[in-house]
Amino acid sequence: MSGAHIAVVGASLAGLRTAEQLRAAGHTGPVTVLGDERYQPYNRPPLSKELLSAPDRPAPEELHAKVAFRRRASVADVDFRLGLPVVGADLGRGRLTLEDGSAVTFDGLVAATGLRPRRLGLPGPAAGRYALRTLDDCVALRGVLGAGRRVVVVGAGFIGCEVAATALRLGCRVTVVEPTGAPMNRVLGDVLAGAVQRHHERAGIAFVLGRSLAGFTGDTRVSGVELDDGTRLDADVVVEAVGCVPNTEWLAGNAGLDLSDGVRCDNRMLADGSDRLVAAGDVARFPNPLFDDVPRRVEHWSIPADTARRAAATLTALLAGDAPDPAPFTPVPSFWSDQLDLRLQSFGSPGLADEVRVEEGDPDRLPDGVLALYYRQAVHVGTVAVNLPPARQRELRGAFAALAASV
Repeated sequence: MSGAHIAVVGASLAGLRTAEQLRAAGHTGPVTVLGDERYQPYNRPPLSKELLSAPDRPAPEELHAKVAFRRRASVADVDFRLGLPVVGADLGRGRLTLEDGSAVTFDGLVAATGLRPRRLGLPGPAAGRYALRTLDDCVALRGVLGAGRRVVVVGAGFIGCEVAATALRLGCRVTVVEPTGAPMNRVLGDVLAGAVQRHHERAGIAFVLGRSLAGFTGDTRVSGVELDDGTRLDADVVVEAVGCVPNTEWLAGNAGLDLSDGVRCDNRMLADGSDRLVAAGDVARFPNPLFDDVPRRVEHWSIPADTARRAAATLTALLAGDAPDPAPFTPVPSFWSDQLDLRLQSFGSPGLADEVRVEEGDPDRLPDGVLALYYRQAVHVGTVAVNLPPARQRELRGAFAALAASV
């Protein structure tokens, strides 16, 4: 079907990269990218760091200009329809329904709808509570951060810690509440997570660990949080950084799809139960033979581009009546996190490990550089570098790339 119409639902990094990869794979038919935000695709990592700390509090359009992705010439003819969410999909009829009641038909479909922040369903006022995922979220949060403001961050994952570090730099008094243990413990493990906590505490961030929120205090606006042991923490601003939820509701009702945690796919990024739907980015749950055959979602910055390439190749082949590439798809997840004077760089999947070995440096002197290797049943599955030089980081990534190529 050389003239087949492909609809890409989701206009962030995964959606843009899929459109580019469809052209690279030889698809010459029309491509429509649909997104619920009003902005052209943009880079999200700066939202919790550089953009959140912007000194002059610029307008959203000015911030967008700083993080918008450059669109390649290959997608000059792609139709971007922005600011109008897709609310339903009928795979059998090849039809999408948009929020305004209009419809878009398709021959092939890409799910690239990503995630949205999980919110806490607890009693108390809503005003003064923030989450961070979009450019508009960043603008709203930046507008209430400033010297002397009391900020409670709920959740000590990477986003929570990045927001806490940025708020501290802006002069806020910051407390992080995390029920499960030291910051980023699920990925970093006890030794490195504990070291990060001590480093942040020395800088002035307070941590309350092992406690959950019971509710929010205040009348019309949040004045603090109440913990499950009755403790109350005063707050002018509360940031909820308690994970994300995959955006799959628009696909509900299509028999055969597994949407229990994102869109479950095979190793070709083809959705289970469909011959015309592929997924890319954070919303895709797929097996990676580099580690095992368990389908997982991977919320790392490198994954949208990698999965977009695979998904585009698979869909283009299917629409042309060809068999998709059977070679194993073994992307190397990678991400970085800037917090205060630390840069954490990860390769692989350290969260799968049952053993952590600190190979270089002293965890109590993180700014001087630390390297930790992560093993599962004695097999190397992840690497975390803290403040190592760029050349050393490239070497570590290359080692994982070589491992992936050998699978």
